[in-house]
Amino acid sequence: MTGPTAGGKTALGVELARRLGAEIVSLDSMAIYRKMDVGTAKPTLEERGGIPHHMLDVVEPSEEFSTAEYLRQAGKVVRGIESRGKVALFVGGTPLYLKTALFGVFEAPGADREYREELAELERREGPGTLWSKLREVDPVACERIHANDAKRLIRALEVYRATGRPISELQTQFDAPPLANPRRAKILTWERERIYARIDARVDQMMAQGFDEEVRELFEGEPKPGPTASKAVGYRELRAAQLGEISRDEAIETTKRLTRNFAKRQETWFRSLSARGAERVEVGEKTREALLDELERAFGEFLERNESL
Repeated sequence: MTGPTAGGKTALGVELARRLGAEIVSLDSMAIYRKMDVGTAKPTLEERGGIPHHMLDVVEPSEEFSTAEYLRQAGKVVRGIESRGKVALFVGGTPLYLKTALFGVFEAPGADREYREELAELERREGPGTLWSKLREVDPVACERIHANDAKRLIRALEVYRATGRPISELQTQFDAPPLANPRRAKILTWERERIYARIDARVDQMMAQGFDEEVRELFEGEPKPGPTASKAVGYRELRAAQLGEISRDEAIETTKRLTRNFAKRQETWFRSLSARGAERVEVGEKTREALLDELERAFGEFLERNESL
């Protein structure tokens, strides 16, 4: 079960898991980090309501964590859940993690920083469009998906081709083979834009009241320092800038709200893609909590009668 940030997934997931006899597997790329609780809206022990939660607090903020590693660990977790006669209920708002759980992920080669710098220099020297033209020669399919100005993705595609001799578009077809053996059903909670934006603003205010400032200070002033990925979590950089006197605290809060709303927009783009591949939308609208839970329980319950996991 997925949906936009601040869309009420945590509470619904806990109650749904209780009804279905499930354990929850987090689909949140920032909740995997320890010491990042308030700013990631990680469910507290009380909010978990006695339902086992997995894939939370997996690594330190100083460490990097790939999608492939998420897949590996989540697969192990699911096998453990099913060995106990329970069901694995995935809950969270990171669409790439959901796509990975549903369709798999190809094993891409590691970064070649020297080659990346060489390509970046080539683009600077030869001008915009150089990398796109270079990629078109070896992977025209990828060029249809990548904008000519998206240097980061162009460089990655060229890097993968150099390392493997195969187009990244060809490797990505491995998404078509689900890595987790049992069939799965995906539900996307869908909110009206203005309503979810209001919920986002309220959540940020709540985070500030819960001690987000202190969490950020401890994270950046402690050792080891947070790595590149953890540091990019929405709100953390902004509040740290305020603590260093680079911007005001009010500006940090408003920027955090704006960036979170932008994230919700990007989530919706992913959700449309997943909907085209069979993920089903559940309109929240004016439904009561109980009505929404009943609808989800019926849908997942019927699915479980035919399959073993969701």
